[in-house]
Order: sequence, then structure tokens, then C-alpha cells
Amino acid sequence: MHRLRQVLAGLPQPGAADGRLVLEADVTHWLRPDAPCSADRLFCHVYGRSGRSSDQFVPGWPYSFVAPLESGRTSWCQILDALRLGPADDVAEVTAVQVRRVVEDLIDMGRGKAGDHDILIVFDAGYDAPRMAYLLAGLPVEVLGRMRTDRVMRKPVPVPWISPPQGGRPPKHGKEFRFAKPDTWGELDAATVQVTDRYGTARAMAWDRIHPRLTTRSAWIDHTGELPVIEGTLIRLEVDRLPGGHAPLPVWLWSSATGLLGKDVDLHWQALERPAEPGRLTPARVCRGGQEPPPELALSGPFAETQPARPRQVTRLEEPAPRHPLRRGQNGQAVRDHCRA
Repeated sequence: MHRLRQVLAGLPQPGAADGRLVLEADVTHWLRPDAPCSADRLFCHVYGRSGRSSDQFVPGWPYSFVAPLESGRTSWCQILDALRLGPADDVAEVTAVQVRRVVEDLIDMGRGKAGDHDILIVFDAGYDAPRMAYLLAGLPVEVLGRMRTDRVMRKPVPVPWISPPQGGRPPKHGKEFRFAKPDTWGELDAATVQVTDRYGTARAMAWDRIHPRLTTRSAWIDHTGELPVIEGTLIRLEVDRLPGGHAPLPVWLWSSATGLLGKDVDLHWQALERPAEPGRLTPARVCRGGQEPPPELALSGPFAETQPARPRQVTRLEEPAPRHPLRRGQNGQAVRDHCRA
């Protein structure tokens, strides 16, 4: 498997608009509701098509995968690594180990040289982007992740810090930044406006050095020493319309890079909302126009015609196969599927 991963890492990889390599880590499910003899099945949270009321918890195997993203909107995938998640696995820690292994393989195969852009790692809202940036520290990567719209983060401490009359050391965190309360946002550090064919006018706003206020709970309960301050750039994206006709809602993104300029902000949100490339083949277009294979790929000889199936011999097992109970993920939570059902 190690050799296979190195071979995949050595293949030509697509790049973003600025030439950097963009990787996405996500979870997808192999649903197995009718396989009680399969071990280590988990309850998989699958999103429905008609709102949250149609969400389901289906038994199956969750797989974490890492794949490079292209600049255009396409469904072609070049998987670099895939890993099945177990009942006792912490999704964030396992994904961090997986991404670290993929990045190290890419570096061994000649990517990530001195002077190149850092590899951009994209995560969906199911991951905590600041924690992923902490777990991937030491690698030439930048983390970019979606954020929930109800998050509360912190601004940086003002410089210079004016000590109050009663004295005391400077605080670690500044004032609150509530995503749902615009009066807490403060002054912008960058703002851009782009006109797109797919989303209409896209307006992006960015604030520098925004970070979460960590506590010794949940994922950080076993952390030893002082809790870190993980600063990054917070981006709010708002568009005029969506392709499906739904009401557009603002999207919040957090990048582990600080000091981003206007053009950098546009490149970051375009890494997630990738514009379509005219004339680019997609799997759907290939299926619509590719019912008949080309002559050079047509089968010949004994495989040209369909062969009759051989009768299957029915065997009776002496003992029934063992049944395995369903399991939940770590902390009793179902593993979320970031793909729509």
C-alpha cells in the first residue's frame, strides 16, 4: 500500500488558478443496511434531499478519502488515499494522520519544493478547521475550512495593549466575533467584489487574526500545557443566486493563513466554489454521448458476445455466519456523510 500511495502521489496533479496544489479531505459512506454479518458497521448520518426532516441514519462503513481538486467544476476525482473509519476512531485525528502521510508522499515525489505555494487542504463544515490546522502543524500546508454560521470566535488583542489601572497581564483573546451579530464584526481587513456567471455578484469580506477561544473540553480535554491560540483569516462570502434556485445564504470560511490580501481572498473562496470551465468534459457529458464505445475499444473474439451464466451450486453452511451489532462512532455520535443522498 505504501508503494501504491507513492505511485499515485507521483502522477501529474491538477492545480488551482494560482498553480498551487489543492487537496480535499472528506468522508463518504458505503451503506450496508442489509449486511448484518459485516463487522464494524456504524450508523452513518446521510442527508436527505427534501430538508433536514428527511435525514437518515443508515448502517454502513464510512471512508475518509483525500483527493486533489481542479480549478473547474468537475466530478472527476483522482483519489490519493482512502481509509475506513472504525468505531473507536477520532475522525479529526485519523484524517490528520492520513493527510500528513499524503503530503509527505507528495514531498518525496518532488512536490512542495522551496519557493512553491503551500499545499491548500480543504475541509467541509464537519471538521473543525482550527483544530485541523493545529494537528497538521509543521507541514508546508494551509488549511481552509467551512465554518458553521452560529460560531463565536475571538478577535486579536489590540496592539499596543493599554493596561487597566488595577494592573494585570495582557489577555490572550480580544473581543467576541459572533457570526450572527454584524455589530461585533468590526472593521474589515479586506473586501472584494467579483461578477460570476454561476452565482451572480460575489461579495467577500475578510478579517485577519480571528481565532477560537479554546477550553479543556471536548477535543481538547486531554491537551497538556497551555492551550494554543490558533489565528487565521475569516472570510464571509455572499452571492446573489444559487444554481438550483434556492435562497443564497452567506458562507463562512476560515484559513490558517494570516495577512491575506484581496486577490488571495478571492483565490481561497474560489477553491471551494469552483467556476465551470467551458468545453470541459464531465462524467455526465461522457455518459450522454458515449453509449457506443469507439471501434478501437470494441471487444472481439470469444468476449464479443454475452456468454450464458453457469448454474450456481447451492451449498448449505453447517453453522450460520456470526452477526455483528451496530456501533456508533466516538462519543456515541454517528459519522456524518458530507455527500447528499
